[in-house]
Amino acid sequence: MEKNKDSKGKINIELDEKVAEGTYSNLAIINHSVSEFVIDFVSIMPGSPKNKVKSRIIITPQHAKKLAKALNDNISRFEDNFGSIKDYDNPKFQLNFGPTGKA
Repeated sequence: MEKNKDSKGKINIELDEKVAEGTYSNLAIINHSVSEFVIDFVSIMPGSPKNKVKSRIIITPQHAKKLAKALNDNISRFEDNFGSIKDYDNPKFQLNFGPTGKA
């Protein structure tokens, strides 16, 4: 009983080596419906004729809002420590999801 009391409110999270390596992304495409947000992470490389979605994360609207708040909080703390993050203008380009046209 005492053991359960200590672990109440704690989440045990495991991070395996492959996931810990991470996946590089320099583009995120976000779509949503009434019940979910879909975030596709893409790595765009200059001169590459095709760029693939490297990871897709699907979350509820409530979790999307929590994620946005957590990102904003972390960006503020980062800028407090290291200075303002410069926001570069990105070139406009057409997104093409292949023959199906679906994301």
